[in-house]
Amino acid sequence: MGQTNPVAVLDKAVAILRAVADEPATLAELVERTGLPRATAHRLAVALEGHRLVRRTAAGAWSPGPALGELGRAGTDLADVAGRHLAILRDVTGESAQFYVREGTTRVCLAAAERSSGLRDTVPVGARLPMTAGSAAHALLAFAPAEEVTPLLPAATFTARTLIDVRRRGWAHSIAEREAGVASLSAPVREPGGGVLGAVSISGPVERLGRRPAPEVVTAVLEAAAAISRAAR
Repeated sequence: MGQTNPVAVLDKAVAILRAVADEPATLAELVERTGLPRATAHRLAVALEGHRLVRRTAAGAWSPGPALGELGRAGTDLADVAGRHLAILRDVTGESAQFYVREGTTRVCLAAAERSSGLRDTVPVGARLPMTAGSAAHALLAFAPAEEVTPLLPAATFTARTLIDVRRRGWAHSIAEREAGVASLSAPVREPGGGVLGAVSISGPVERLGRRPAPEVVTAVLEAAAAISRAAR
């Protein structure tokens, strides 16, 4: 018997969410809108209902659930919180500042504060970068489970030893890993339970940031990460 493809299941679940996005759908309407077999549509809709991603209307149809709004607000609030502290970090260090969250094998720039002039490393909000290069990737992976990190290492510009050093000192530094001539300094933003919520980063020309970050710059990045962590609780 063949094993269930988790990606295919996810695609079908997303199809159901899209099917109810504009107006509620009965089971028959779900089948019509998604093209899924009736049993599959019912099973996935019930599972999504259990996670509050869809809900039943008074008439028994499925519609978007409250968890979707909660997730959307959480993402916006985190971006707003990070953005405020990134502006302070940019002003203190004089470098472009970013906040990244991990999504699988990529990291997404959720918020950014750019220098207004001079040489700068610009990363637009929404940009997706690989988890195989850059100090923000180090900070995001240093506290991740080994089974998530090991598959990435063969293609990475850093080693397992790099991540051990990040865990030990609490911050990460990279030179020309993602782009020639660019250095970056990052620190993880921790959740109350110890997990990593995201990573604060500053980036700019190696000539300015230096091959060894100044202690006051390291302190500024760590303080920004701690401030976002406190505000996000």
